[in-house]
Amino acid sequence: MNVHFLKRGSSVISILICMFFSGCSIAKHSYDLSNDYMFIQKEERRNNSTKWKLVWEDQFGKGQLDETNWTRIGLFTSPQWKMPVERWQENTGCFRYITATDNRVVQFDKSNILLRGIINQDTLSGDPRPYLTGGIYSWGKFAFQYGRIEVRAKLDPAFGAWPAIWMLSEKDVYPNQHNGEMDIMERLNHDTFAYQTTHNHHTITLKQEFPKKYNTGKIDPKEYNVYSVSWYPDILVYAINGIETITYPKMPSAGTFQWPFDQPFYLLIDQQLEGSWPGKIRDPKELPINMTVDWVRLYQ
Repeated sequence: MNVHFLKRGSSVISILICMFFSGCSIAKHSYDLSNDYMFIQKEERRNNSTKWKLVWEDQFGKGQLDETNWTRIGLFTSPQWKMPVERWQENTGCFRYITATDNRVVQFDKSNILLRGIINQDTLSGDPRPYLTGGIYSWGKFAFQYGRIEVRAKLDPAFGAWPAIWMLSEKDVYPNQHNGEMDIMERLNHDTFAYQTTHNHHTITLKQEFPKKYNTGKIDPKEYNVYSVSWYPDILVYAINGIETITYPKMPSAGTFQWPFDQPFYLLIDQQLEGSWPGKIRDPKELPINMTVDWVRLYQ
């Protein structure tokens, strides 16, 4: 069975298939499906000796964006980062050039989605920004709590490039603090390594440096690499190509400032350009670049 098909209507259809072919009882899943799109893992701590089950995937093979799972990120349309396009220069971080309206920055080949960074050739009559980038996010359509998320992607290099795969909380469960962030992959410029980082109120607002929040892992810059985080109720385990880079544990009595990771999170995948971290585009001739994503898989 196509695992992606399990997203909606899985309970009734699984029962009918089992009854028709083998007379079996209700299919058992490792998750509860909340609001028809949030995969909440049933079990508590799952150690590495436990076999993971593939429960959801998108292989991007349809030649178009599956809007039951994804929405294109837009500078002034997305709920978390609304900003008029005329004020784009005020944004020195990510999403400086993101657009949901230009089809050139989200494209497809036979089996991949291409999230692109391009030169904007029409800054006078259209969008005033010199560059445009593409990204997608699953807010309100696909989220999960606990499990292993894996993304296979190939990243074109350029000075000023900042592709990212990351996760934010689906809901504002803790409105008076940072609800947490898992950066599964950030790669800068022509680096031969990628960053994997945990953010929360403990690290961002309180500036606490223990436990260590980030590390880097080697990548093959010319090929696909698999980026992942295994999320347990008491620890985050980051890896690149199956090689662990860093673990981020839940500290005893730390509270939600340090561990807000007890709620569903959604996924963002985006190609970014410039910003305070990667710096400026040095050579426009390096553009366009692609962040080529082969698949996304969730195991629980």
